[in-house]
Amino acid sequence: MPSTALTKARNIIKKNPSLIWYTKGYDQLDLKAITEAVLNYGSWEQFLELKSILTTKKLGFIYHQLANQKRCNLHPLVKNYFKFYFNKYAS
Repeated sequence: MPSTALTKARNIIKKNPSLIWYTKGYDQLDLKAITEAVLNYGSWEQFLELKSILTTKKLGFIYHQLANQKRCNLHPLVKNYFKFYFNKYAS
């Protein structure tokens, strides 16, 4: 992945620090942490911004990694909604 995409994704968090309140080290965040925060706590516009940066397919891949972890931090409603969303649009 181009580093510009990662930088743009990190800028979503920098513009909205309440999405990840437990750190100020935004430059160390990976795509999984950014995706988890936007899906759990972000607005629909922030989700669309992240989707435009990463593409639906890449975002769906990251979502499935998060959802299938032994300890999933996605809220149950968020996990259920995006399961259907990505199964439809990222297949």
